[in-house]
Amino acid sequence: MEIYCSAPLPERVRELYEILKKCWCVETCAPRLRGEWSVDNPTCGQCSVTAFLVQDILGGRVYGIPLEDGGFHCYNEALGVTFDLTCDQFKGRPLRYFDNPEQSRETHFAREEKRLRYELLKRRFFEAAGGRQ
Repeated sequence: MEIYCSAPLPERVRELYEILKKCWCVETCAPRLRGEWSVDNPTCGQCSVTAFLVQDILGGRVYGIPLEDGGFHCYNEALGVTFDLTCDQFKGRPLRYFDNPEQSRETHFAREEKRLRYELLKRRFFEAAGGRQ
């Protein structure tokens, strides 16, 4: 699996990624992408819920790469680096990690289904992490 990072990946980000790999599931995937989700493609449809959960843990900002369908692919900026834990779903397609709009959880979580997916991912994450951040 692939992680994008603008500099050497901080160990804390790698640790979060290892836990998240155990937590992503079809129920945390965006509904429109569930047909594409699989254990071989676990990051599919997980970007916003993952990015906001990582923001809860590490702070920083969430940005969105505009997509052709009008949506955004979310990624993080924290610990002095820009990183994307869910870029693997794009199968090596180049993504532009600069000059993108900051994303707000208020906008993303205005959709109840997304807020519920985020809450499920958060529960699964803290269970997998043994309650620690």
